[in-house]
Amino acid sequence: MSGIKIRGTGKGVPAGVITNADLEGLVDTTDAWITSRTGIQLRRRCDGQSLTDIAVQAGRQALTRSGVTPEDIGVCIVATLTPDTLVPSAACCLQRELGLPEDTLCFDLNAACTGFLYALHTMECLLAKSPRKCGLVVGAERLTRVTDWTDRSTCILFGDGAGAAVAEWREDFPSICAVLGCRGDQELLRLAGPGAPEPCYIQMEGRKVFKFAVEVVPLCIDQVLAKAGKTVEDVDFFVFHQANARIIDLVVKKYHIPEEKYYKNLARFGNTSAASIPLVLSELEEQGKVGPGSRVLMVGFGGGLTWGGAYVEFA
Repeated sequence: MSGIKIRGTGKGVPAGVITNADLEGLVDTTDAWITSRTGIQLRRRCDGQSLTDIAVQAGRQALTRSGVTPEDIGVCIVATLTPDTLVPSAACCLQRELGLPEDTLCFDLNAACTGFLYALHTMECLLAKSPRKCGLVVGAERLTRVTDWTDRSTCILFGDGAGAAVAEWREDFPSICAVLGCRGDQELLRLAGPGAPEPCYIQMEGRKVFKFAVEVVPLCIDQVLAKAGKTVEDVDFFVFHQANARIIDLVVKKYHIPEEKYYKNLARFGNTSAASIPLVLSELEEQGKVGPGSRVLMVGFGGGLTWGGAYVEFA
């Protein structure tokens, strides 16, 4: 069996900060209500920074940590629903800024909050045929640009950020055993595109999305473990999409996952969509909680509706 392992990770954190107290001045809400319902205390915002800026920061750090040079990269995928421009793509801008070879396969991928996992599986497939066996996967979002600051049900949730991972493919590496899915839905979680008759803001039915997440996250965990032939005990760390602390708590309780095997950073970042999972990976590596040999199970869900999971080892 052939597959990929993660060589290194990185993150791009915008300078701007939006606190719950800031939101109290915009909509009818309180810090206590936001914290108790979501677990979020603040979120980051790009102030004078582009999506490309934070994606470059994350990508460059991932290359440095992995010991991989730009010349070694054969594929570059950016998972995002908020690129600076549709053309050129965020991946093409990243190629230019990082100095990746001009024959690097570069493109953007939009699967909302599951985007990083979709991109990681796509990377595994593409690197098998690439002459260069290392790839750069970036999840990056500027969600504050598409947030309606008069809608208290959504403006409390979303923030900006970027996370990246350098993956290496080898014939003797295990498959990441990705499980991906989609349930086409335009009502529960929606972002209208350019030219649409409605404002380009995120719209969400929060309670229904919560119910969907509580259903699909365990489904992903069960299917990934079965596909990989592993058990909960075989996993060193569980990395969940950072959408809501209560969703994570319910899943942790269901699988009896000990505190040292999962991580939350949504209190400091909010929901960063495609950047959420790689931001967690980067912080775990920074803190020495994951490294060579670590086995990580990642689960995400988001608009589309999309969902996904993968079992990945660190090289």
